[in-house]
Order: sequence, then C-alpha cells, then structure tokens
Amino acid sequence: MATQKEEEKLPLFETQQAKGRVLFRLFACTVFVGICFIWIYRIIYFPISSSSSSVARLWVWVVMFMAELCFGFFWICNQSLRWNVTYPHPFKHRLSQRYKDKLLPGVDIFVCTADPTMEPPTMVINTVLSLMSYNYPTDKLAVYLSDDGGSDLTFYALLEASKFAKYWIPFCKSNNIEPRSPEAFFGQDSNVQYAQDWLAVKNLYEEMKKRIESTIKRGAIPEDIRNQHKGFSEWNPKVTKGDHQPIVQIVVDGRDETAVDINGCRLPTLVYLAREKRPHFPHHFKAGAMNALIRVSSEISNGPIILNLDCDMYANDSDVVLDALCFFMDEEKGHEIAFVQYPQCFSNITKNDLYANSYYVVNKVELPGMCGYGSALYCGTGCFHRRESLSGKNYSRGNKLKLDNFDSERNDKRTVDELEEASKLVASCCYEKDTLWGQEMGLIYGCPVEDTVTGLTIQCRGWKSIHYSPNDREGFLGVAPNTLEVGLIQHKRWSEGLFQIFLSKYCPLLYGHGKIKIGAQLGYCAYLLWAPISLPTLYYVIVPPLCLLHGIPLFPQVSSFWFIPFAYVFISKNIYSMVESLTCGSSIKAWWNLQRMWVIRATTSYFFAFIDTVIKQLGLSQTSFAITPKVVTDDVLKRYQKEVMEFGSSSIKFTLVATLALVNLFSLVGAISKRIIDLDMNFQIIEMFAPQIFLSGLMILVNLPVYHALFLRHDKGRILPAVLFKSIVLASLACLIPIN
Repeated sequence: MATQKEEEKLPLFETQQAKGRVLFRLFACTVFVGICFIWIYRIIYFPISSSSSSVARLWVWVVMFMAELCFGFFWICNQSLRWNVTYPHPFKHRLSQRYKDKLLPGVDIFVCTADPTMEPPTMVINTVLSLMSYNYPTDKLAVYLSDDGGSDLTFYALLEASKFAKYWIPFCKSNNIEPRSPEAFFGQDSNVQYAQDWLAVKNLYEEMKKRIESTIKRGAIPEDIRNQHKGFSEWNPKVTKGDHQPIVQIVVDGRDETAVDINGCRLPTLVYLAREKRPHFPHHFKAGAMNALIRVSSEISNGPIILNLDCDMYANDSDVVLDALCFFMDEEKGHEIAFVQYPQCFSNITKNDLYANSYYVVNKVELPGMCGYGSALYCGTGCFHRRESLSGKNYSRGNKLKLDNFDSERNDKRTVDELEEASKLVASCCYEKDTLWGQEMGLIYGCPVEDTVTGLTIQCRGWKSIHYSPNDREGFLGVAPNTLEVGLIQHKRWSEGLFQIFLSKYCPLLYGHGKIKIGAQLGYCAYLLWAPISLPTLYYVIVPPLCLLHGIPLFPQVSSFWFIPFAYVFISKNIYSMVESLTCGSSIKAWWNLQRMWVIRATTSYFFAFIDTVIKQLGLSQTSFAITPKVVTDDVLKRYQKEVMEFGSSSIKFTLVATLALVNLFSLVGAISKRIIDLDMNFQIIEMFAPQIFLSGLMILVNLPVYHALFLRHDKGRILPAVLFKSIVLASLACLIPIN
C-alpha cells in the first residue's frame, strides 16, 4: 500500500535541462566579445574626410556599422532561445493508473478550413477521421469543423466521413494502427495479420473518396443527396462564401445512445460550423473562426481542454491527448499551464529539405528554449489549451486543480435542434459587438499571426506554457509548401504579422515587461524582427560586392588584428549552426539548403513584409490574409521530389532573387577582370579585398540553383525569360552606380 501511495505522489511530467549549457554559454560569450570588437573597429576606423568624393564612402561605412549593430542585436535575441533549453517529458502510464476514464476531462477539438478549392475536403476529412479515432473515451471527445468557406461540399464530405467513421474507428482501435488518417495509413504497406479487414475498410474508404471527389468535380450536391439530411436546407442560392447566416449542424450527437459504430461503441460528437458572415461586418480571419468555435463548443460539449488544428495536419499519434493531459493534470504544476504546443512537422519533406520546411532546430532547440522560461510560443496548430485561459481568465496562484471540474459528463437535456439554435446565436456577427472578444477574450484580433500574440497575452496574464516535442513519434503531420513561391508567400504573411506585433501595444519588450522573463521577451523578438532584419541582410548582399567592383574595401586586411573578430564570428557561428542542425537530425546538405532559404526569405518575403507593414502602419492599407494552396500539379510535384527548385512564375520575388544573384556574379567577375586588365592583381590587393571576394563567392555558391534556373534549365519550373531580362537590366544598372 505504501508503494501505491508513493506512486500517486509522483509527478505526471518532469523537465530536463539540455546538456552542455555551461559550454554553450561560454562559447556564446566569446562570440559576443568578437561582435563587440567588430563594432569597435567600425567606430575607430570611421572614415572622416571633407572631400565630396568620399561622402558616398562615408555613408557606406555608416550604414555598414548600423547593419552590424542590427545583426548583433538579432544574434543576442537568438541566443536567448538557446540560453535555457528545457525538455518536458510526460508519464502517461501514471496518468492512466491514477485517473480512470470517468475522471478524464472532456476534450474539444477544433479543425479550421477556409476554402474547398485550396484545401480539398478529402484532405480535411482525413484530419477529422484521425482525430475521431484517438485512444480516448469517445463520450468525452468532440470534434468541430469550422468551415470559413461556408461550402455545402465540405459539409457533404463531413457527412460521408461520419458514416465511414463507424467502420474506421473500430478498425483502428482493434488493430492499434498508426497513423489514423486513412489516406496516410493506406499509403503504407498492408499488414498480413489483418489483410482481409484492411482490404474491406480500404475499399470503403476508396468508395467514399470517389463519391466526394465526383461531387466536388460536379460542383453541386445532387438533389437526392440533399434530401437525405436536413442540414442541406441551410444552403440556398443566396448563400455565398462571404455572405451567409450562421450554420451549425451536429452531425453526430455523442450523447445519443444510437450514435454507435459497427461494434456498438459510442461515437465522438461531430459538429459542422460555418459562422455567420456579412459584407459589412469584419470577420477577423482565423481568429474570428476560433472565437466562434470557443463559444459554439461551450454550448454543445464545453470540454475544459481544447485542441486546435489546421485542416492539413492529421493526428499521427493516437495517444497524444493522454500525453498532453499529463501537463494539465499534474497535481503540483498542472494548474499553472495554459497551453501545450506540439511542433509543426510535415510528411512531405524531401531528403535534403529543399525549402527548409522541417524546422529541425526551431522545434528541438529554439521553441524548447522558450519553454525554459515558461513562455512557449503558441504556433496556431497542434496546440492543447485550457479553456479558461483561452477565454480570458487570469491565472490565480490559489486556483488549484479540482478533479470535479474535469468530470464533464454531458448532462445537458436540450435537444439537438435546441443546441444548434443556441449555437447559431453565439456564431452570429452581432454577438461580439460591445464585448471583449478579440481583445481580452479568445484570440486577439487585428494581426495575421493571431496565435503568437494570443499566446503572449495569455502568458502576460500569469499563465505558463509548454512546448513538447515527442522523441518517438510526431504528434501531428501536415503538408509543407512544395513550391518556392508558396513558401515565400507563407513566410511573408508570418513575418508581416510578427512585425505588426512588435510595432503594436503587444510588443514583448513593453507589454511583457515585468510579466514574463527578459529571456522570453528577447526570444519573442527573434521572430518578431524577421521583417526588419531584411534591411541589413539586403545591404550585406548588395553593397560589399558593388564596393568590390569599384575598389572600395569595407573590411580589415587579412594580416590585420581586426580581421580576427570578423573571421572568428563568421566561422564560429556557422560551424555551431551546422553542428546544431546535425545534432537535431538534419544533414549537411539540408543545413546548406537552410542557409540558402534564409537568404532568399530575408531578401524577398521579409523585405516585402517590412514594406507592407510600414504601409499599414501609415494607414494606407488594411490587414489581409493569404491562404496557401495545398495541391500542385504532377510535374511540379516530380520536380519537388527530385529537389529541383520551382521558379515558374513572374513573381516580383523571383525578379529580386535573380537580380541579387546576378549582382554578386557581375561584381566578382567584373572586379577580377578589371584587376587583371590593369595588371593590378597583386597580393596586397587580394589581402585588402579578400573578405569581399569571399562574401561574393559565398553568395554565388548559395545561388547556384538560381543561375541554373536562369541559364540552363528548359522545364516549366525555370526562371521565365521576362524575369531573366528584367533581372539582367536591374543588375547591370546596379553595377553602374558610382560609389567612389
């Protein structure tokens, strides 16, 4: 008996600090000393001259110093993410022993979709089915699909999924299969142990998929299908994507004893929601959809724990709910935790991560680093929330966990029709008028990255958060952008929204002062400053090669003492970055692809995000939200799988990428040719311009796929002739600009 009592006192989770913290901190201090020496060099050797010919050189030096100051501060922010890395580990076996099914909390799962064209309904229902199949008491599980596209096609797909779920859920649980997304599972090899069942359920899935896709291709729901469910009466010719009444349909009522699978087991609650939209009412994009889901779910199931997911991220681990509950239900620390964020992982990453979408270091170092301050970032998907913290409640130290609060038996006696009508009221446009929704309650409005700012406000109300990255199996798997253009659009949206936070009242350096730790404040800035860091990056990519072309040295000679800090900072940072990536599971080529993508993103997505943010701050435009498509053509997919970069668009971003690549190529070739012609290529000249020659050469290596797409490729993914012509003209003009 004593042993059992001791077991009951053991924590449900523990945290471990990353190894080698002391060594890293010593190393970081040496790099910081090197950065300080670089700043000192810029001040000591400031070019003071009254001649008009050196005015341009003076400004080149001044801006160079400012760029290096920015890089230094940005580096400090990034080190704060690595200063106190901690890894939490849950003990779900203790949870299972301590709390039986009746004592587990209700869990409401939110899935958001916005466009049936860019986010195909078959993909959406695969996510829904994977969630309905969790190893969790079905009477305590409710899945909500928010359809901001307001499409009857999506509703039809959900109805089909609810019928298939009667076969899929028992198949998953009886055979303990992983993953529980049908599309992902049937894409694997079959298991001979249950080959007959596998084939039968696969045929049912393929038939369902065929019906859905044929209906979508037709573009309308046949009349015989519309007559099968009352929900289709909500759609009439006046209903459009941006103008319709609230639509709430309880597809499966988890309270109903007749809502069972083929084995007679209760099915989870399944709800379709299309919140009301009217042209003259702001809908606040995903934040508005999430807030409507919070209110609607409180009417129907009111689970104290909420999981929100994007429609393209299916559940990859059927026990993920139990893992997350270990953090919320720990008797000692659980009452402090507002949300548990899982990393964003993807199933379609190429071998060497062509577009740097795997985020190895972000998921395994940087976000756990924020967790070390109790301020893990809310990333918008794959996140478990405590409902009361998401609804605006402040953390109270005396608010200890009570198991009675978690025993959420659904004793609501209202009928399905009554629940739907009550839900429609809270999903209407007028409901939020003169309330605190979007300000102090729910997700915060006015920012494209509503998740990050919401997580910050929750932490500033006293709550803590956790980033949990499982070692054995990813909790969720999504679809990463498989074209360069889509990836750049995505990063532009993120960096623009993050910079808006920095310029708003929610700036962590001000809003978080005294509320979260200084390390967390700087850690937030490492992401919020993506957009402005584009300016010094662009300067470093453009000015040193142009100065090389015109014979203007910007760095100390190789034989000088002052060259040492430049060399040390550059070499040590890059070696550490590579080792860190390799430690996190990356490869050397993937690390190199990451360096290339950082340059491309910083000089295009982040730069345009900076410009757009400034324009918005001046009141000349409004916040917008771009949905990234999840489908591509077969030839694009083949090039992606072969790790061939996709440039087949006339996007201005590609013009800028090509122009910068050509500026570095023209400058290096021009400088070398000029010195050879002038018979001036001696050792002293090489020593003087070695750093700039190295930088230009490095940029040329980084841009090898760009040159290949400019001059050698003939497929549809090459850089278009119009882009080639514009970039050559712009690069040539840049090289002709007089600096000295």
